[in-house]
Amino acid sequence: MANVITTISQYLVLGFMVVYVLDCFAYFTAKDRSKRTSNLRVQMFCIFVVHFLSHVCLFLNEDGNMMIIVYYLIEIFIAIMYIILYHIAYRHASRLLTNNIAFLMLIGYTMLLRLNTKLAVKQFILASVGLIACAFIPLLLGKFPQVRGWRNFFAIAGILFLITTLIPGLKMTMYGSSNWISIAGISIQPMEFVKILFIFFAASSLVKVNEFKELVINACIAIAFMLILILENDFGAVFLFYITYIMMVYLATSRPIFAIGGIAMMVLAIFVGYILFKHSLFAHIIVRVRAWKDPFAYQQTDGYQVSESLFGIGTGGFIGSGLGRGMPYLIPVAESDFIFSAICEEMGVAFGLELILIYVSSFIAMANVAMKCKDPFYKYVTFGISVTYIMQVFLNIGGATKFIPSTGVTLPLVSYGVSSVFSTLIMFAIVQYTYTLVSKEVDDFEDEKYRIIQKARRQRAREFAGNAPGNAGPSRERTQNQ
Repeated sequence: MANVITTISQYLVLGFMVVYVLDCFAYFTAKDRSKRTSNLRVQMFCIFVVHFLSHVCLFLNEDGNMMIIVYYLIEIFIAIMYIILYHIAYRHASRLLTNNIAFLMLIGYTMLLRLNTKLAVKQFILASVGLIACAFIPLLLGKFPQVRGWRNFFAIAGILFLITTLIPGLKMTMYGSSNWISIAGISIQPMEFVKILFIFFAASSLVKVNEFKELVINACIAIAFMLILILENDFGAVFLFYITYIMMVYLATSRPIFAIGGIAMMVLAIFVGYILFKHSLFAHIIVRVRAWKDPFAYQQTDGYQVSESLFGIGTGGFIGSGLGRGMPYLIPVAESDFIFSAICEEMGVAFGLELILIYVSSFIAMANVAMKCKDPFYKYVTFGISVTYIMQVFLNIGGATKFIPSTGVTLPLVSYGVSSVFSTLIMFAIVQYTYTLVSKEVDDFEDEKYRIIQKARRQRAREFAGNAPGNAGPSRERTQNQ
C-alpha cells in the first residue's frame, strides 16, 4: 500500500509542480492585477499540496516517524505566515518572489529531513530567524538613503571580512578551500556576505564614475576582492564576483567592449595562472578538472563525487525513486554541494528541471524590476543581485550534472548552509525594496497621468460650456447688420 501511495504522490507532485511553474511565467504575461492575484493564489495551493505529499512519502517510507508530521506542520505554518505577513507589511513587494522563497526553502527542508534530521532542524531554526531579521531590511534601506555614498565603507568592510579567512585560529579548510572561519564553534563563510558588500561597492562606484580613470581605480579594488578569494582557493567565488562585476559595468556603460574585453581578460588570466601556478594555487582546480573530464576513470579517487552524483541522477530517472526509497546518502556532500543530485534521485529529473525553472522565474523577476528602476544605484544593485543569484544556481547545478567542474557553490535556499541561506534572504529583501521603489514610481506616474487627464477634461468642459447655444456671443452677420 505504501508503494502505491508513494507512486501516486510522485505523479501528483510533478503535476502540481508543472502548474506552479506555469503560473510563475504567466505572472509576467498577465494583463491585469486580478489575473496575477489569481495565479499567485494557485501557487500557494500548489506549495501546500507538494509539501504535504512529500511528507506523506517520507512518513510512509521512514517507518511512520511521527516527528516528520510535527516538522511538516511547523514548516508549513511558518511559510504561510511569512507569505501573508510580509505582504501586509510591504504591500508593493513582489508576491512571486515571496512564493518562490517559501517554496524553495520548503523543498530544502524536506530534502534535508530525508538526508540528515539534525541538519534539517538546524537549518529550519536559523533560517526562520533569518526570515524575521531580513523582513526589516526594506524598512531600514528606506531610512538610510545615504548608503549609496558609502563606497569606501563597502570596499574596506568587504576586504577586511574576507581577510579573516587568512587569520590563523579563525580560518578553516574544507574540501580544499580555506574560505570558512570558526567563531565560538560556529562555522561562517564570509564570502556569502561579502558578495553583498561587493555588489553595493560596485553599484556605488558606478553611480559616481565620470571618467575612465575612475573606472580603472574601481576595477583595481574589485580585483583586490578576487585576489583574496584566489588565496583561499575559492575559485567558484572568484568566477561569481568577476561575472557579476563585468555585467554591472556593462549595464552602467552600455558598452559591449567592457563585457567582451572582461571575458577575454578572464580567459587570459586563467591561462597565465595555470602556467605559472599549476602546482600551487591551481593544484586544487586541476583535481576538479580531471574529475570533470572523465569522472569514471577516477571513480574511486578524484572522480568519486561526480560519479556518484551522475549515478544518483540516472538511478532516479524521470519521476524519481520516491522520497525515502533511494540512496542519496551515497552521494558525497549530498546535503549541500550535491543536493540537486539527491533531489533528482528521489523526486525525479522532471522535478529537478521544474526546480530550475523556478530559479529562472526569480531571476527574470529581479532583472525585470532592475530595468524598470529609475534610481541608478538600486538599478545596479538589483541587477548585480540577479546575476549573482542565477550564476550561483548555474555553478551548483552545472557541477552536479558534470556540465562544468564542481566549484563548491551551494544551491540558493535549498542546500544546507546557514551563511548561504542568510545571504540569499538578505539579497531578496534588498530586491523587495527595489520593488517598492518601482511601485512608488508607477503610482506617482499614474497619479500624474490622472491629474493631467482630469485637467484636460475640465478644460474641455469649460470650452464646451462657452460654445453652448445659450451662451453664444453675437454672430458676425448680426453684428454687421447693426
